[in-house]
Amino acid sequence: MENLISLVNRLQRACTALGDHGEETALPTLWDALPSIAVVGGQSSGKSSVLESVVGKDFLPRGSGIVTRRPLVLQLHRLDEGREYAEFGHLPRRKFTDFAAVRKEIADETDRETGRSKQISTVPIYLSIYSPNVVNLTLIDLPGLTKVAVDGQPDSIVMDIENMVRSYIEKPNCIILAISPANQDLATSDAIKISREVDPKGERTFGVLTKIDLMDKGTDAVDILEGKAYRLQFPWIGVVNRSQQDINKNVDMIAARRREREYFAQTPEYKHLAHRMGSEHLGKILSKHLEAVIKSRIPGLQSLINKTVIELESELSRLGKPIATDAGGKLYMIMEICRTFDGIFKEHLDGVRPGGDKIYNVFDNQLPAALKRLQFDKHLAMENVRKLITEADGYQPHLIAPEQGYRRLIETALILIKGPAEAAVDAVCILTTGCRCPDSIDVDGVHGVLKELVHKAINETVELKQYPSLRVEVGNAAIESLDKMKEESRKATIQLVEMENSYLTVDFFRKLPQDVEKGGNPTHSIFDRYNDSYLRRIGTTVLSYVNMVCGSLRNSIPKSIVYCQVREAKRSLLDHFFTDLGKKEGKQLGKLLDEDPAIMQRRISLAKRLELYRAAQAEIDSVAWSK
Repeated sequence: MENLISLVNRLQRACTALGDHGEETALPTLWDALPSIAVVGGQSSGKSSVLESVVGKDFLPRGSGIVTRRPLVLQLHRLDEGREYAEFGHLPRRKFTDFAAVRKEIADETDRETGRSKQISTVPIYLSIYSPNVVNLTLIDLPGLTKVAVDGQPDSIVMDIENMVRSYIEKPNCIILAISPANQDLATSDAIKISREVDPKGERTFGVLTKIDLMDKGTDAVDILEGKAYRLQFPWIGVVNRSQQDINKNVDMIAARRREREYFAQTPEYKHLAHRMGSEHLGKILSKHLEAVIKSRIPGLQSLINKTVIELESELSRLGKPIATDAGGKLYMIMEICRTFDGIFKEHLDGVRPGGDKIYNVFDNQLPAALKRLQFDKHLAMENVRKLITEADGYQPHLIAPEQGYRRLIETALILIKGPAEAAVDAVCILTTGCRCPDSIDVDGVHGVLKELVHKAINETVELKQYPSLRVEVGNAAIESLDKMKEESRKATIQLVEMENSYLTVDFFRKLPQDVEKGGNPTHSIFDRYNDSYLRRIGTTVLSYVNMVCGSLRNSIPKSIVYCQVREAKRSLLDHFFTDLGKKEGKQLGKLLDEDPAIMQRRISLAKRLELYRAAQAEIDSVAWSK
């Protein structure tokens, strides 16, 4: 069972090394979950003397006012044999065999943290003592509670100390060692007062009564020690510390323990309680109780640690990898982030993620609808057909069929198709006549859909959220590439329409009925050739041809757009960006990886905390298996 206390000792040291010592923080804290014993008492209550009696060494700083200004985590390790020595957590390779030097180092380390002022600090000092004369035990010595500030201290010092003490003892895993002097009224005891506030039933509190030998003649502490004056769940323990005269004479601590035992055994009032009095008994009972508490907490600790490890790993994953230090590493990191973005963009196009279906919607709904909105019937109205036929004939009327008139009617009708064709490429405004105009109807094109998918992919690329400059550069590069692809696609799509204009499908006209009446009778007068029936027949023929062309373009325009825009976007969206990237130097690459300093610091803190929890996980698992 002794390895349980050693386990907590190791975990506490690891906590402090990584900055976890119970302060309020946004990071999970292991410190608060570890069972501990906090020593609480007012100034001049004999708190330091109790600790020295338990250790059997004179090692704590002494003086007037507030001497303990930082928490002292005192870890006692029992040796079977050998010379006793001490080690500090901040000086891990140095062994102290002179305990006067230990006292001086405590004072010096306090000053290093707080300066030579009389301020206090919540950062603990770690002191491990190895001796054959101690039991395995860990105690946290807290600054003594006070009622007034002394010279050089702010007025807030009284509340600062109380708040520090309270932050330790209010935690359910903390065992409270409440030190009260017997020569003062227990009702005024600072330790009992604050302990009662956080542990009203006395379930976590051990009461220690000091200065019993200094009580006025005719008085004793029997009622308190028997639990009649103030009941706690655990029996009160009385101790007799060295007097100031003993301290001045450097009376040996072992001799002082012997005199303490003799005092309780020989004093009539306390004879019946002697078996559970004294600093030796206090150390043993605390060690035994601490072991029992640690044992009961191990399953909960394992659960907490496992859960926190998962949470820390998840958040570190969300924050992304740390920035590489060399130019090659930075370039590789940027390329990897860009590939991730490119992969997400392709997933949108391929249907793995939503959004790519909007391109099909342009081809299947918007393009056909836009073609239907073209008012060919108005363009091929009787008067317009008559006008164009007449103008095409010029000064010499046509002889058999108005071929030039047909061509002009077809060409002017096919020009109208350019509007819907361009709209399929990009978001433009088209009127029912097909002309682009500010007052026309908005139609979404493939370019608009691709830009929307780029923005979605950027927002879904977690790594890009870390680096605002890279996010902007990647977005701009992708949109610039899409703009170039759009222009190529627009040219190719318009070419499809112009191809239809440049060479008409002759077979369509050859298959028309060759009735003299329908084709025109050359013996008729020129004026008969422009009668309504004749012109209507021409308009119907042209409309049939234009509808055939629309049907053909409805299939070829999507192919052209997909080839020029969608296919190219999948193949080479960031090619130009990658080319430029390879020309950049380390400093320029570093500017792209301009992560928020707060995120960088949090990643470092989380990584350290994860290291702590993984070490704790291994430590506790090894103890659990050994049991």
